[in-house]
Amino acid sequence: MEPIFLTPYFRPKIWGGRKLQTIFNYDIPAGKVGEAWIISGYKDDASLVNQGPLKGQTLRQVYHEHPDLFGNPKEKEFPLLVKFLDANDNLSVQVHPDDEYARKVENDSGKTESWYVLQADPDSYLIYGHTAKTRDELADMIHRGRWDKLLRKVPVKAGDFFYVPAGTIHALTKGIMVIETQQSSDVTYRLCDYDRVNEKTGKQRELHTQKSIDVTTVPHVDPAIDIKVTNEQGATIKILVEPPLSPHFYLWQIDLDGQWQTSLNGHPYLLVSVIEGEGQLQVGDQTYKLKVGTNFIIPNRMKDFSFIGKMKIVMSAPTKQN
Repeated sequence: MEPIFLTPYFRPKIWGGRKLQTIFNYDIPAGKVGEAWIISGYKDDASLVNQGPLKGQTLRQVYHEHPDLFGNPKEKEFPLLVKFLDANDNLSVQVHPDDEYARKVENDSGKTESWYVLQADPDSYLIYGHTAKTRDELADMIHRGRWDKLLRKVPVKAGDFFYVPAGTIHALTKGIMVIETQQSSDVTYRLCDYDRVNEKTGKQRELHTQKSIDVTTVPHVDPAIDIKVTNEQGATIKILVEPPLSPHFYLWQIDLDGQWQTSLNGHPYLLVSVIEGEGQLQVGDQTYKLKVGTNFIIPNRMKDFSFIGKMKIVMSAPTKQN
């Protein structure tokens, strides 16, 4: 009956900064930490349970050993991954494969993801999509390095939402922080990396040109996002993405002000991250403090619960049963 509170897995990145140190108040290893995998069951990069009877176990271990907490799912591995990304420099221009290609070529899941923008410097932009009309044109522009003509730049500000299906060319740029909800996969193909050098090898980082050309959706089409807003006592709920547009996850952004009593609403479990403010989670007669950077899973046994306080949260749930 307890929520599963998690400590992030921190990943150093060549483009990372130090903002995540302030948000999570953990002793992050020295270096450019660009990613905090806040709810992760992915291989060796899983989050750790930080309180309760499961304390010290990884989310991956809990998922395998206590499937009843997740509604006895069919998926062999925890299907979703939630991250904070702090772009202190431009990320590489990249694209992710879909499930079919990833399983055949990488023995892994594909990667559809989404971004809810937490911070963005003035005049910030994302790279999102491309201008090529055919795959031959795409390949020609990539091989010739015609990035200014190929890549679409989209202005961005805090509070914006982007759904990034597999096959979408994309990149965060300097000065942006997002919370990313995605399939549990780390398959990434780089098209362009600004000639950056791997500090360990002294060589330019690997590109995946042909794989990128193979998996990119041509022509690019913006997904038909239709954000729905509903109001309940104590909460304004934005449905950012749901089926049929997203075959992998539901995603909500919720503004809380007061007390919001809710439930799993038919979902096997929920992933919750506090992105602003502070408050409490109440389950029966038990109360848990919440603040920015708190991340947890509401397991299958917790049918009814309440959020109390003034907070913004991002919440997700899986949709796909393999």
